Amino acid sequence: MLIFFDHGTPAPLRPFLKDHTVKKTKDLGWDALSNGELLRAAEEATFEVFLTTDKDIRYQQNLTERVISFFHVSPL
Repeated sequence: MLIFFDHGTPAPLRPFLKDHTVKKTKDLGWDALSNGELLRAAEEATFEVFLTTDKDIRYQQNLTERVISFFHVSPL
């Protein structure tokens, strides 16, 4: 599974996903993208899961037409 970590997603989660491919915004040079641009880029890159600490993303973005799955994680 291809998993995308948003800007604030805690890196210590990465070892728990060792059987999956995990990329962070900084890994891809996407750390300057806004939420809408970031979501579009992640979907175009065929990421399947988007992990974020932004608990308000569902109010800031229209997620109904997105093909990527979203999960909110608490910062450490």
